[in-house]
Amino acid sequence: MPANFLHGVETINIEQGGKPIRVVKSAVIGIVGTAPIFQAATADQTINKPVLILNDVAAAKYFGSEKSAGYTIPKALKAAFKKGAATVVVVNVFDPATHKSSVAAEAKTLGADKTATLEHPGVANVVVKNQAGTTTYVKDTDYTLDAATGVITGMGATLIAGAQIKVDYDYADPTKVLAADIIGTVDGAGNRTGMQALLDCYSLFGFKAKIIIAPSYSTQNSVATELVALAGKVKGVAYLDAPVGTTVQQAITGRGPSGTINFQTSSRRAMLCFPAVKVYDAATASTELQPFSQFLAGIRAWRDNENGYWWSSSNTEIAGIVGIERPLTAEINDPSSEVNALNEVGITTVFNSFGTGFRVWGNRTAAWPAETGAEVFECVQRTGDVIGDSIEYSMLQHIDKPLNGALIDAIVESVRGFLRKLIGDGAILDGTCWYDPADNPSTELALGHVTFRYDYMPPTPAERITFKRTLNLDYLKNLGGSQ
Repeated sequence: MPANFLHGVETINIEQGGKPIRVVKSAVIGIVGTAPIFQAATADQTINKPVLILNDVAAAKYFGSEKSAGYTIPKALKAAFKKGAATVVVVNVFDPATHKSSVAAEAKTLGADKTATLEHPGVANVVVKNQAGTTTYVKDTDYTLDAATGVITGMGATLIAGAQIKVDYDYADPTKVLAADIIGTVDGAGNRTGMQALLDCYSLFGFKAKIIIAPSYSTQNSVATELVALAGKVKGVAYLDAPVGTTVQQAITGRGPSGTINFQTSSRRAMLCFPAVKVYDAATASTELQPFSQFLAGIRAWRDNENGYWWSSSNTEIAGIVGIERPLTAEINDPSSEVNALNEVGITTVFNSFGTGFRVWGNRTAAWPAETGAEVFECVQRTGDVIGDSIEYSMLQHIDKPLNGALIDAIVESVRGFLRKLIGDGAILDGTCWYDPADNPSTELALGHVTFRYDYMPPTPAERITFKRTLNLDYLKNLGGSQ
């Protein structure tokens, strides 16, 4: 109570009781990869910095079209948005100043429109000479250049239709991106690069990337290992692709010590994706193989938004694909089918049977079969992550208040109220929170350390439905009963 003198009336506000707990965002995809950046790039096209993308229009604006050959981010974004809206944080590691190749004396002839297109787009340091190499032409005097497309257009009376030129130039080369670029580090200035930049998400946006992919690069053991480690830090799940060309046998043996692919993990933070999927390319009127992970990530985010993070993404039709890399036997009641054999070792795959379309098939993380508890289901693991993060972040409003009975009651009631809300939503079957004096000796309370307990149980997916039948001869007794 204030000690200053008052002759009158005052009101003192006393805070007590539980506080509502806000659910953290779960449907956030983190993509690490490559996208074109040219000299005219905007400030939003930053390198090794998290960029927030909320729709396909922003995706195309900041990271280019999916037609950008050799780059992974544009196609990943298109796949992620196939099911609808999503929240995506993108880290582009491609740096044209570093990831480049050079061409010397590329011969070109200007067409009837006085243009010539270089063999590679995204060019820099362009030097245009005559065929003999004795004359160097001046940009914006003798010719113009579109660096993004690599188109040279002749000007004036010198570079006319039919003129032959030789061109030296550097070009943006995404094949120069290494696993180390995707993995990233903390540079000398204290800036995170590569996938490590996703650790900055919460300070920038107030939420974390919970569904993490590095399409095409996650097939490398070094990248896969670091993606799983990062997922552990942010309490998310990393989606790992098998390399293109992997057979069913190689995918399954890849889970064991003699495996040659990146599936040797038993982490609850990893979902193993096989096979690659086929996507129609309108530009070439043909199909191309793309990573399954980028479609699965979009489906996981869509399912979170549509039904809830406690729902499995399995048995959801995949939008935007026309096939899979290799046919897989798939029948819902065939335990010897290839899709069942893949699920049996913790690999998520694609189910395609008569009249079903292409569907995600698999509930379990890479922890299966090494672990057999309910947490091996991805939706159960993610439910626990959401509950844990939500409770922890909500405790900021209680930190450093006087540790007394009122505070203990307020915290217990806050968590109980939150769990009751989750029960009503269907996210958990039941749960409660309590203060156990045995966990809180006076020595710990004297140090300002108080401990609470809570439990909960999410619904597991109905992965297996069994019917038991009996041939009942007693029904024969009813014959002729209506006569």
